[in-house]
Amino acid sequence: MIANSGWLVGLLVISSCATCFSHSHPHIILIVVDDLGWNDISLHGSPQIPTPNIDALAADGVVLNNYYVSPICSPSRGALMTGMYPIHTGLQHYVIVAGEPWGLPLHFNTMPQHFQCLGYTTHAIGKWHLGFFRKEYTPTFRGFDSHFGYWTGREDFYDHTAFTGAGWGLDFHDNLTTVSDALGKYATNIFTEKAIKIIEQNQNTKPLFLMLAHLAVHAGNPYAPLQAPKYYIDRFKNIKNKKRRKFAGMVAALDDSIGLVVEALYKASMLNNSIIVVTSDNGGAAGGIDDSAASNWPLRGTKYTMWEGGIRGSALLWSPLLEKGGGRVAPQMMHISDWLPTLYHAAGGLVSDLGELDGVQLWDALSKNLPSQRTEILHNIDPIWKVAALRVGDFKLVQGTVFHGKYDKWFGPSGRTSTKNKFRAHNKTSEDIQKLRNMCLNSVTAKTLKEIGRSLSAEFCSLPEAIQVNCGTKPTNASRNCQPNKNPCVYNIKEDPCEYNNLAQIHPEITNSLSQRLQEYNKTAVAPGNKPADPFAVPLFHDFTWVNWMDKH
Repeated sequence: MIANSGWLVGLLVISSCATCFSHSHPHIILIVVDDLGWNDISLHGSPQIPTPNIDALAADGVVLNNYYVSPICSPSRGALMTGMYPIHTGLQHYVIVAGEPWGLPLHFNTMPQHFQCLGYTTHAIGKWHLGFFRKEYTPTFRGFDSHFGYWTGREDFYDHTAFTGAGWGLDFHDNLTTVSDALGKYATNIFTEKAIKIIEQNQNTKPLFLMLAHLAVHAGNPYAPLQAPKYYIDRFKNIKNKKRRKFAGMVAALDDSIGLVVEALYKASMLNNSIIVVTSDNGGAAGGIDDSAASNWPLRGTKYTMWEGGIRGSALLWSPLLEKGGGRVAPQMMHISDWLPTLYHAAGGLVSDLGELDGVQLWDALSKNLPSQRTEILHNIDPIWKVAALRVGDFKLVQGTVFHGKYDKWFGPSGRTSTKNKFRAHNKTSEDIQKLRNMCLNSVTAKTLKEIGRSLSAEFCSLPEAIQVNCGTKPTNASRNCQPNKNPCVYNIKEDPCEYNNLAQIHPEITNSLSQRLQEYNKTAVAPGNKPADPFAVPLFHDFTWVNWMDKH
């Protein structure tokens, strides 16, 4: 399951140089990574966990450096599928817990449903987490021609069971059929093999919409939260912390998966007409959440929180269809809800056909390197936890906190101080990328290109420093100058991305303006859809399997 990153760079350059591909109905490959921290990939400057395949896509694509998601899973995935903020889907409070009889409301058309209308074949692999109490809420009734994966929020990487307060049971499905023969097979590998099979079967015959939503790098069940094959963990003997070492192995397996999917697209003659998106769903589970070992350093906060560490997502866009080409760090503001109109437009659809959305069409801005049409983002309004956050321009307002402020801090490791890590950073410049493209246009053979790509990227760790977060000096009162449970806090995210300096009292006019805008959003909110667990959902009553239990009465 190991993808050679040097080969991948050469492969991507060949695709970027192609001149004879069709611009209509490109293949859409949407890769969603679970609980990935800002500092868990080498793309953002840390050499601790090399991610050469992600970096190769980034080096020849567009890195989204001002991109935001929700702080937890179901709200983010709902926004991705519908183009709507969580306050408008009822997903603004917590996640859909296994055994709870609710889900993403059926009156919302989803991304795959819209792509089906454009003639796409649609497939989902991996995590769903948008409801399964009735079959109508499962992926194949929400626009996907097929789904292979799990319905709950997390599960074991090897036995594929999900353990929650409502019970323990197998959660692995092929459409509506329970899969019981995958015991002992690593989830990242299984999902990758399935993605490759779907690509091979397609063979460029129909436009493909494929969502590969990995279990990685979310922690598994409490009895074994961090899991990866030994050969991946052994790559990181230099990491002394055992949890972080296992976590690094999980990231490495994920990175190899992405390389193998790109390779499969190339072999199927689909890469030249593809759009590849890689996105996290929320910030990393740092600070001991889920007994994980993620890092959002140097950003503040973790998953669950409204700090940048919880909502600033890691994402990139790669495609030969980008008019201004790749090798760029995009400063354009973007939210996960923007993917629906953005990709739909790129696929040739009329955004007006999607109805009223919170998401903004940003394909033109990203493809042509134009200013973003998005100028503000509602991060969330949770009326139960009494937490909210909003960004307008460069300024962000935060009010309320979760878990009594336990995760309102800055969590490492930074990964930038190890002297034993032999993986050295190498900044791939735009000149390097252009050199490869010029060679491609001059008909250099693929074999030669692969060798050139390997030599240029073998030690590639990060794009130029524009993508790295520079916080400046941390003031001594950084942890005390904001008490969001008492008063809203305001930060200039452009100048202070690590949220050190609360400006609420210094600029009361900005604080009042942001508070008023938050109230305007709140007037449009629907009630949270959360419901208590149904005792009949317990897997004990269904042969120790998570099923669409309300159809079984």
